[in-house]
Amino acid sequence: MSEKSKSTAKREDQQDNELDFEAALAELEDLVGRLEKGELSLDESLQQFKRGVELTRRCQKVLDEAQQVVEQLSKSEDESSSASAQDGE
Repeated sequence: MSEKSKSTAKREDQQDNELDFEAALAELEDLVGRLEKGELSLDESLQQFKRGVELTRRCQKVLDEAQQVVEQLSKSEDESSSASAQDGE
């Protein structure tokens, strides 16, 4: 991979990391719509597909992080409830 390609890929990764879930999902939905129309050239379709994979990974990462937060909060809540119940006995 050339230096220019590496710097472009790094910049796109940084932009994707700054992209919130809703924005990434909206872009993904738009991209799918364009692909489904079948009006893009093969090269454009491949580029759009590649972008779609990147967006999908970003969305999945955000969902995984959110799930971890929910699990941690639920675990903390369960421990608090358990401790409160034992104090009341």
